[in-house]
Amino acid sequence: MEGRISTKLVLDGLCCSNCAMKIEQKVSELKEVSHTSLNFATKLLLIETEQENNQEELLKKVKKIVKDIEPDVVVKEYKSPRAKRVKAQVQVHGQIEEHGENGCSDGCCVGHEHGHAQNEHIQHEHTHGAEEHGHSHSHGEGGSLKKKIIKFGISAVIFAIAMIFDLPKFAGFGLFFISYLLSGGDVLLKAGKNILRGDVFDENFLMGIATIGAFVIGEFAEGVGVMLFYQVGEMFQDLAVSRSRKSIADLMDIRPDYANLIIDGSEKKVAPEEVDIGQLILVKPGEKVPLDGKVVEGTSMVDSSALTGESVPREVATGDSVLGGFINKNGVLTIEVLKDFEESTVSKILDLVQNASSRKAPTENFITKFARKYTPVVTITAALMAVLPPLILPGATFTEWIYRALIFLVISCPCALVISIPLGFFGGIGGASRHGVLIKGSNYLEALNYVDTVIFDKTGTLTKGVFKVTQMNTEKDISKEQLLEYAAYAESYSSHPIALSILKAYGREIDKEQLEDYEEISGHGIKVRLNDKVIYAGNAKLMEKEGIAYDKTDFLGTVVHIGINGAYAGNIIISDEVKEDSAKAMKELKEIGVKKLVMLTGDSKSVGEKIGKQLGLDEVHAELLPDQKVEQLEVLDKQKAEKGKLIFVGDGINDAPVLARADIGVAMGGLGSDAAIEAADVVLMTDEPSKLISAIKIAKKTHNIVWQNIIFALSIKAVFLILGAFGVANMWEAVFADVGVALIAVLNAMRAMKIK
Repeated sequence: MEGRISTKLVLDGLCCSNCAMKIEQKVSELKEVSHTSLNFATKLLLIETEQENNQEELLKKVKKIVKDIEPDVVVKEYKSPRAKRVKAQVQVHGQIEEHGENGCSDGCCVGHEHGHAQNEHIQHEHTHGAEEHGHSHSHGEGGSLKKKIIKFGISAVIFAIAMIFDLPKFAGFGLFFISYLLSGGDVLLKAGKNILRGDVFDENFLMGIATIGAFVIGEFAEGVGVMLFYQVGEMFQDLAVSRSRKSIADLMDIRPDYANLIIDGSEKKVAPEEVDIGQLILVKPGEKVPLDGKVVEGTSMVDSSALTGESVPREVATGDSVLGGFINKNGVLTIEVLKDFEESTVSKILDLVQNASSRKAPTENFITKFARKYTPVVTITAALMAVLPPLILPGATFTEWIYRALIFLVISCPCALVISIPLGFFGGIGGASRHGVLIKGSNYLEALNYVDTVIFDKTGTLTKGVFKVTQMNTEKDISKEQLLEYAAYAESYSSHPIALSILKAYGREIDKEQLEDYEEISGHGIKVRLNDKVIYAGNAKLMEKEGIAYDKTDFLGTVVHIGINGAYAGNIIISDEVKEDSAKAMKELKEIGVKKLVMLTGDSKSVGEKIGKQLGLDEVHAELLPDQKVEQLEVLDKQKAEKGKLIFVGDGINDAPVLARADIGVAMGGLGSDAAIEAADVVLMTDEPSKLISAIKIAKKTHNIVWQNIIFALSIKAVFLILGAFGVANMWEAVFADVGVALIAVLNAMRAMKIK
């Protein structure tokens, strides 16, 4: 945004969703900050500030906030592939070795995958692909995972001994207490630090007070058992989050690892960032095309599915353009590089998907606000439950009602929603990108659920944008070949697109020496002598001017009438072909609930209306200038349903004003088009209008998954809160209502990444 600075930071080792929410809230409260967003899935913190602010001072404040909330998280500057050289070093053996520190400083990592460091901004800047899982809530204080597992194991053994053997009360209490400290010590320590900072209402406090309360009322076994159960649930939940993060990284596994640079006739394996425009690279079978360029030698089939979602490989040969991220299937290709890696399509796609979370959906914002209010309300209710019934109800005891209140506290953690909702939206965006649909934010993904009106540009959107001869109509004394030849000779001096399409259809060399008396009649056409024949080629006005009776049929396209020696010879129709799947796309849009389909075009009214009728559009507005398209969109916007959304679909180049004004601007045919990627809210990476159907269907399925989690989590918690209040549910069941529900919700959210 103009006048603002955007800063991106990676919170290395962030494993706690609730902490992420708190960090985002605290950073947003800084007076220097205009906007902030923290993506828990990718650990990326986006901060927007006014230009005059001191960035160094702001960074210090942000680091302090993070340190206070999550002491083990390391704040790093985000370095995208568009702004840095890779840390990889090219070795003598031609292999790229990634160097970097372990990205999980707090012991949240379960292992190392020694793979390529693709999509480093999801997998921490070329670390060894460490797969994080750790405690989403309690991280321990610098202990390694191995130590945590040992502590947990010893705690479980001691707990089992205390449960199995009939020990004296004091000895039993001692074993339970030791087991409790081993399993829940980190939770208590974290809760204590948070309380000192005035941050009371978090899951560490809730679990701490609930299990300590169990000890106070003499339920030693339940206090320890619940903490052990909680830790097991946390571990599985964190594994699920780790799986989802890895799935997102895999979805975006389109980043090329290296390029075979040709230098003085020999090849050298280098990082894609090291290749300059104009240099030649070699791409062998099975390798990814590392950079955008043009094929100068070789023929091959390439798989473009990672960028476009197209399942069928395409053939490329000398002169064809290719994009970084394509996979070469068989032949060897020599490619001239046309763009630096930082400006390549694959780099921009990675950045777009990575930064999509900065534009949050209303549902995400609602859950964030809800979580902030929900926990304090339930905690206060629990306190009242512990105190009031024993004072009011006959026979009620403090022990019984304190236990019920403790159950309330355990259930109140909103982790299931705080983790699963952002993961669901981010997974939906990642899944859409795999199908060749780039959605620039969760807000646009959610808005696609409420599409009421879709407005299409014509040329290049519903039609191919390429003029060609589509029909020839001749009189009985002349063949189509002769008609085309006469027209080609007549148009041979013209550079008009109509003339060029006729010359292309003719496809043979023109002997201009045979032409005499060439005359271009402004606004009418051309008159020329070819040997003993006078040829007239032009519009209906030319035929009328020369007194030639012509075919007045209303054809779909531009009509070039041909007259020979004063007699009508026939006509040639030049038209912009309708795309193969345009009609199918219009039909399916209606089927999924879109109420109105409209076309805005600068073309003639007759052409516009014929295409509109052919495709089954509701309205067609023709002969419009760019500013008139915006005016017409304003009119249509007022006619949509109250909560409905208006989409404009255009080529992303000439339609920028309309794309910006629509609720959702969709750029068609964004493959390799910088302007399209920059201009729109949604980019369809192929020229197929049907991709819009895919985008809407993905949005609807993601929406369903998100609301399944919301309804499921709140319903289960509500049931257990009621059961706990009436003394039916125990603390074990309460823990399931917390970590178990969160685990199920996260697993359900992962389905958004696999939407087809």
